[in-house]
Amino acid sequence: MIWSNYLIPTVKEIPADAEVPSHQLMIRAGLIRKLASGTYTYMTLGCRTVLKVIAIIREEMNAAGAQEIIMPIAQPFELWQQTGRSEDYGETLGRFKDRHGRWNVLAPTAEEVVTNLAAGEIKSYKQLPFNLYQINTKYRDEFRPRFGVIRSREFIMKDAYSFHATPESLQEGYQAMYDAYCRIFNRCGVEYIIVQAESGQMGGSGSHQFTVPCETGEDLIVYTEDGSYAANLQKAAADPLPKQALSSQAPPPQDVHTPNIGSIDAVCSFLKTKPQEMIKTLIYSAGDEMITVLVRGDHEVNQEKLTQTMEGKYIELADETTIRNVTGAATGFAGPVGIIEKIDKLLIDHAVANMAVGITGANKTDYHTRNIVPGRDFPLTGRKVVVTDLRNVVEGDTYNGKKLLFRHGIEVGQVFKLGAKYSNTLGARFLDEDGQEHPCLMGCYGIGIARIIASAIELHHDDDGIIWPISIAPFEVLIMSANQDDPEVTRVAEQLYRQLGSNNIEVLLDNRPERAGVKFKDADLIGIPVRVTVGRRGLAEGKIEIKLRRESDRQTIPIADAPQRIEAMVRQLYAELS
Repeated sequence: MIWSNYLIPTVKEIPADAEVPSHQLMIRAGLIRKLASGTYTYMTLGCRTVLKVIAIIREEMNAAGAQEIIMPIAQPFELWQQTGRSEDYGETLGRFKDRHGRWNVLAPTAEEVVTNLAAGEIKSYKQLPFNLYQINTKYRDEFRPRFGVIRSREFIMKDAYSFHATPESLQEGYQAMYDAYCRIFNRCGVEYIIVQAESGQMGGSGSHQFTVPCETGEDLIVYTEDGSYAANLQKAAADPLPKQALSSQAPPPQDVHTPNIGSIDAVCSFLKTKPQEMIKTLIYSAGDEMITVLVRGDHEVNQEKLTQTMEGKYIELADETTIRNVTGAATGFAGPVGIIEKIDKLLIDHAVANMAVGITGANKTDYHTRNIVPGRDFPLTGRKVVVTDLRNVVEGDTYNGKKLLFRHGIEVGQVFKLGAKYSNTLGARFLDEDGQEHPCLMGCYGIGIARIIASAIELHHDDDGIIWPISIAPFEVLIMSANQDDPEVTRVAEQLYRQLGSNNIEVLLDNRPERAGVKFKDADLIGIPVRVTVGRRGLAEGKIEIKLRRESDRQTIPIADAPQRIEAMVRQLYAELS
């Protein structure tokens, strides 16, 4: 390709609304342009990289036995109502009503659609297993799009769905996708960590998340230093805190007037205590059920763990009226004492159950209660009571006695065992050898195309610009004519361009009538892995200059040796990714 014929609008200044390096550099290098909040146009260089990532994914998915299809972006809303995910996704679903008054969803994912498809096609166990995938546009009405393409409203995703007759077959298909993902991310040149993950809104029994560690990532990875355990924050577990023992018999509960003081920090300041000595009481609704959740004052409820405890039911914090009906008090003054008969479940985190004594809301507006003893003043056992892990892990926690460490990262892919959640609801069933009917067991496997690109830039850049892994770089080689007004420089640059192109090397020729300094700046910014400079001074000695973008050293080589040397450099860069 010839730069002067290509639309590559580079920008010197850092965009004011770009918070992270990948967002800044994708705009400055002319890869993307913002249309509206969370939506972007991929320009010529950006489009080439997107297509390269897609080609790698397609090759590995096909090699793993998956079959490519294309599913509609507009999905009937009623499918989402059938599975209950219309509530799970809530306002994140992009909905519209067609001219016939029917509600539709702009696809955020496709479990409902592919299961509906399978329900109409699968009859016998002989048709199983199979894996269908697509690479398609998705839409999620994110409340706060941020970090450029890392969290956008519209994005391209590879989503795959496998159907199986037995748990063993599901495990085999799951492992095939797990292995394919490893190959995909290796080929794309992004380092990653595989962590245990919760299935979340997807449902199911097991999941692994592929996360690229970097400080700008929104996800939090929790791991032990020896690598024996790694999970995302939603899944991460910790050893239960030791049971606290009372030094003497606790005095009876004592109500304390705390006027207009409802938050943990405000109560601690007023009562001269610490958050870890508080018991936080939260009221949730799960359909018709009322749930009370207890966590220590310095801990936060883990929504995924809470959802798993409630067997996947949709759960939300109760409104102020409901809280007053349950507790008799305003928001901020709820406590566990005396409300067991008014609720359907009391869920207690291990850390609360192991407290010796604590302070809670008094179920009376403007009052808290001291000297609350778990097991004495509210139950730790019983038909309605569940003591389990309900909180986010925090600094200082351990797992199997090993200290837990924390690191930020970007989720680039995730694999799920969905089981029969969707097939039961949407009727994807098969007949076995004996003519007995069973629901298909399903797996689900997603990769974010743009997140791979953003992650590669987050990992591989410097103050001057992007440093692309060669497999997903827009071009493999950049030839720059330093003196475009010199006919001999132009001739040699164009000849080398044609020679490399005839050997299937992807080359961008910078033939713009710009100063050499401007070209060097742009070359570093767009980050093509191999740069070749043809200049008047070098040609006087029969030589040209070659340089790897990731290195500071330059080499001068004879013009006659250039095609072979450049091709060897390109091959070596690919070999490093295998």
